Amino acid sequence: MTQLQFQSPLQTPPDREQLIERLLGDVPLLADTPDHLLQVVNVLESYGIVLDAYSRNLVYQGQTQLLNPFPVLRFFHDGFNLSRLWQHLAGDRINFEYAEYCQKAMFWHGTGGLDAYLDSPPFLAACDRIIQLKRRRDPLLAGVNALFPGFAPEAIRSLTTIYALGLFWRVMSDLFLDLARCYRLGEVASVQDVVHHIRDGLVAAAADPITYQVQLGGEAIWILPPEAGLTFLADVAVPYVEAVFFRGMPFLGTVSYNAQAQQISPDPSSFRYGALYADPLPSMGAGIPPSLCMQDMYRHLPEELSAWYEHHGRGQVDVHVQICISFQKSMFCVTNGAIAGTMPHPLDSQDPEARKANLAYAQSWVDRLMGTRREALI
Repeated sequence: MTQLQFQSPLQTPPDREQLIERLLGDVPLLADTPDHLLQVVNVLESYGIVLDAYSRNLVYQGQTQLLNPFPVLRFFHDGFNLSRLWQHLAGDRINFEYAEYCQKAMFWHGTGGLDAYLDSPPFLAACDRIIQLKRRRDPLLAGVNALFPGFAPEAIRSLTTIYALGLFWRVMSDLFLDLARCYRLGEVASVQDVVHHIRDGLVAAAADPITYQVQLGGEAIWILPPEAGLTFLADVAVPYVEAVFFRGMPFLGTVSYNAQAQQISPDPSSFRYGALYADPLPSMGAGIPPSLCMQDMYRHLPEELSAWYEHHGRGQVDVHVQICISFQKSMFCVTNGAIAGTMPHPLDSQDPEARKANLAYAQSWVDRLMGTRREALI
């Protein structure tokens, strides 16, 4: 047995009161052990490399694929040539399909300020202007828009979410790679340091504006203008955590989409398919998007973590499962950092009302965390 896969019967996941105590006491949710530190920092470094590619691709899509009916070359942000085409067809590449899965989850669940703005009059006015300019040279769009007037605005909404997610992942990629740098310099020496690094990075970027402008026919059109007041943390980061860490989407082939089977809740807000709920079973089948992410991280594993896996679990035989376990632990740290960074008041405040507000905030998060795989925190 290994510590990673099998826990002693004496070790039990933290209960509700313990989780609240940890959040209010600035104690990490994840047990602060050397093994956890090694796993979390290194798996986030590999994830940061992957997110760099995801970010550049999604931003490229936002800049070049507006109302493109056949975006078959959308993954070639580094340029198209026969060598890259062969690598793409052979699977020797970053799997951007997982990035699109995350975008679809954000777009479908639709929470936060970004989603609210996508239904606002200024956004719809920008959509009308884009459609007017595009359909002059695109008879297919003109015909589709006449028959289905809601189609093009919905496509613009989706691409806007793609672009915003690319901006979000730019920040997270830089944050995770800087975490690895600090770890190797000895500036990050505990899981608590990891949580603090993530918290401080999120707070530093919290007010960064999320804007989106396109050029059409020599005209600049703001899709997400500065005056919309959309910011990194409240309008993209928090909706991402809600959609990807908590809600997620049922994976094809694992549950029935048949309404009569009633295996999927009709209420999306009660979904529990996100990263914090997921069982660490990447099948590597094409229908399971996280398997693609695990493969991307496997291709960029730091040597320290790769060597650690050799002596834990079954070595390279179940390395994707081991990556999935480490990744889930790291996502608890990211969630921990996000909660700490959005506390209503400083944790050391002695004001009774401030302490009461912090307690209520911590309780609301812990109520969500109670259904997750808390055994990963041991």
